[in-house]
Amino acid sequence: MKRLILFALAGSISLGVVLAAAEEPRGTLTGRLLMKGGKPMAGGTVFLFAAEAGPPLAPERYWRVPDEVMTLDSAGRFTMELVPGSYHVGGVKREKEQEIGPPRAGDHFLTSRDEQGEPRPFTVRGGETTDIGSLGEAVPFDPALTRKREGATGIEGTIIDTAGKPVAGALVFAYPNPDMSGKPLFVSDRTGADGRYLLRVSEGGRYFLKVRDVYGGGPPVEGAVMGAYGDGDPLPLAVKTGVVTPGGDIRVIRFTRHGRKTGPDPVDPPGTE
Repeated sequence: MKRLILFALAGSISLGVVLAAAEEPRGTLTGRLLMKGGKPMAGGTVFLFAAEAGPPLAPERYWRVPDEVMTLDSAGRFTMELVPGSYHVGGVKREKEQEIGPPRAGDHFLTSRDEQGEPRPFTVRGGETTDIGSLGEAVPFDPALTRKREGATGIEGTIIDTAGKPVAGALVFAYPNPDMSGKPLFVSDRTGADGRYLLRVSEGGRYFLKVRDVYGGGPPVEGAVMGAYGDGDPLPLAVKTGVVTPGGDIRVIRFTRHGRKTGPDPVDPPGTE
């Protein structure tokens, strides 16, 4: 099974905490994800969300960036070594190409929930194995859930290039910290031909926005989209709970290793720290 590392550790984490985590014995989380009817989600993806790092998984309200990702085997099973803590589990079987991000129309999707339908975390203890058994009932995701604006909390706007034209295929990431280091909290769906984005978040607060066209870390490739709200001087956006806040246009550039870039220099993209 292929395990993906998405983003570097946040710069706000102290060295002492990082060293303590490294010295603490890891635990193991294992389980199996199934489609409705019992068929395994073979080749699908399991997402893990550390409960201590952010709000629980709620794809109908927002898409939180996962902390751990792994490809499921032919039986729909996964096994991961993790830092001890509580984790929410989600899984997706894509209809088309694989991508780390919100489920889309036609994708089969499931989340770990209790009998009351509330998000259910699983506890991982150092030196122990937690087997969550089989999580079933993955069903086609309904994109209409993410389009409901009544009571939604988020930011909307348009991604444009240096000529003022809309940019399709861009992703908008929300960070709680102004240096936008480490892993973002939330991510939008990809922009369409009109360049419009709707970035949903769990609650009101101050958020800093960064734009790329790929998930995960590493240096940008030729032609990659790069930008941030506020251009070279990132600005926060104040968001109220239950309100979709206009974020205005975010101007981006295309990264190039040769020649001059046009437009303002954005901050470093996610995961390049």
